[in-house]
Amino acid sequence: MNRTFWNLVLVSPAILGLSSVMSATAIAAEVTATAEANQLATAQSSESKIAEIVGEIVAEPVAAAPAAPENLALNSSVEAAQTPVVSEADAEKLASIEPETSEAALQTTGSDIELAAPIAPTSAAAATEPLAAAGTAESSPQASDLAEQISQTDAPGKIEVPAVASTPATTPATKVEIAQTVPGGMGGPIVPVAPQALPAQPSGTMSQVTSVTQLSDVRPTDWAFQALQSLVERYSCIVGYPDGTFRGNRALTRYEFAAGVNACLDQITQLIGSTGNLVTRDDLAILQRLQEEFAAELATLRGRVDGLEARTAELEANQFSTTTKLLGEAVFAVTDTFVGEGIRLDDDDDKTVTDFSYRVRLNLLTSFTGRDLLRTRLQAGNVPNYSAITGTNMTRVAQDGAENNNFTLDEVWYRFPLGNATFFVGPRGLDLNEIGDAPATSTFGDATGNGTLSRFGVRNPAVHRGPQGAGASMSYNLGNFRATAGYLASEGDAPNPANGRGVFDGSFSALGQIGFFSNPFNLSLTYTHKYNRAGDVGLMGGTGSSLANRPFGQAPTQADNYGVQVNFKPSSRFHIGGWYGYTKAEQLRGGGNDATIQNGAITLALRDFGRQGNLLGFVFGVPPKVTESDVARNRNTSYHLEGFYRFQVNDFVSVTPGVYVILNPEHNNRNDDIWVGLLRTTFSF
Repeated sequence: MNRTFWNLVLVSPAILGLSSVMSATAIAAEVTATAEANQLATAQSSESKIAEIVGEIVAEPVAAAPAAPENLALNSSVEAAQTPVVSEADAEKLASIEPETSEAALQTTGSDIELAAPIAPTSAAAATEPLAAAGTAESSPQASDLAEQISQTDAPGKIEVPAVASTPATTPATKVEIAQTVPGGMGGPIVPVAPQALPAQPSGTMSQVTSVTQLSDVRPTDWAFQALQSLVERYSCIVGYPDGTFRGNRALTRYEFAAGVNACLDQITQLIGSTGNLVTRDDLAILQRLQEEFAAELATLRGRVDGLEARTAELEANQFSTTTKLLGEAVFAVTDTFVGEGIRLDDDDDKTVTDFSYRVRLNLLTSFTGRDLLRTRLQAGNVPNYSAITGTNMTRVAQDGAENNNFTLDEVWYRFPLGNATFFVGPRGLDLNEIGDAPATSTFGDATGNGTLSRFGVRNPAVHRGPQGAGASMSYNLGNFRATAGYLASEGDAPNPANGRGVFDGSFSALGQIGFFSNPFNLSLTYTHKYNRAGDVGLMGGTGSSLANRPFGQAPTQADNYGVQVNFKPSSRFHIGGWYGYTKAEQLRGGGNDATIQNGAITLALRDFGRQGNLLGFVFGVPPKVTESDVARNRNTSYHLEGFYRFQVNDFVSVTPGVYVILNPEHNNRNDDIWVGLLRTTFSF
């Protein structure tokens, strides 16, 4: 980091302002009652005498001043002759001046005072007029432009000197208090420039802070008052927020810090390059001394920054990717089914035994602009499909679908915004629930590793399951409303160029949805048109009865599906929702038959139940059922009852025991009830 940058921008205004505050506080504590009494007793005579001294010295021609090294006083625009800096004994001598009026006494005392004053008029009377009246181009010195320089040795003290005003010398002068807090050998204190010397603010800029008194949360008793006074009124930087507050106890962001540093740097650069009287050689000398004084600290800071830069470079060189994050999930599940009115472990009709399975997902989330997302998911597992054993899709668990223990590319799609619209496009794994915002209207979300236990309990199968995988969609945001349209082809048919396959000739789903999403209430109305080619029929996505999935067998089928999904959140801990789906299916070849399929569910979630992060959930519903058909229909009704409790061990591990029961499986009351028990452990990383 450039050393001059740190010295000019950070060290000088803040350190000098802070020093003034600390010194003023210490000095005020040392003032005794006796000193105050003596001051009151001699105030009038001393003021008269010193005022005459100032008038006498100002009235003297510049040529009469003794030769001394050139010294530019702070806030002075002209070089003035300077006498040597007086010692502490000289300061005491000045304080002990008796109220004499003789000219000799005035001359003797005047020699002990060094005034940082510009070229003065040749008479005491002329001192009250601007310098322009004396034939010069410089303006008259301001009241705070006259300062006494005294060497800094022991504890800081406070010295009172009269300020020069544009009034006759006989008028008592106003006292200016100078807090001397600069470390020894660093020159005199920096006195804030007089308000008259600052450029006038243009009208209509009431939001600009021009005085520290305009900051409502900074009081004169605060330790930072004088430091801020120097920064705001002298350098016009670190001016606080537009609402008139400084917020000194608030953490500073990198952007705010950069803005403040830039403002101070610009202002100081402007002052140094200007011809005004705001920056002098004394300022620059003090900055140089400060640089030497804090050389060790700056070197340490620079070493730490270099170390951080080296570590950052090493991390960037060895990280997986600068644009990609890896999120993983591993699900362990112990599952079993039981048949009958209750759970009987010795039931001869039970065709399953206890199994232990897993599913692992690795999600690579890549963003190129910060707003887009490229999602690539690898998946492996050996979770069994219970429909092959129990004879019904109603028993399937939520995380099934990976059975071969091999990692496969399960998802790859890209999402990006364009104005108020959001687009999805992908060749594999792009689902109806993804483009249709199913998680927003689900009580438990859409995560099959942390939500419901059953496949049916995840989402509305009428509109959010069907032929899917490859395609595109667009969602347009209208405040709380969102309109969505999408087209998805079966991921098995989309890459196949044979006749009757491909993106448009194979199985597909076309979705249209209008959603209302607010804080307590989410609602979506969805329409999905599905086409299933011959040999690839599964209207309900593997849920409900076998007849509901294939009302006309494997004949090509199209269906118009309507769904309403709702999730009501009266509080952060209580969510209630559900869905209803209505399907009108038509057989395309072999008879032109029609069928009506319906399903619905009510869901309840009690979040943070017993402990923060835990979840108690219930699902009650009717799996997809053929209620009317020209071929065959389900005469009875199945009921799905589910309960589970997710115990959040920590941010990365959860354990979920639960059970669900299917009453009258396959919508046939002659079938025994089927219970499914599951203990699931989910690791997120």
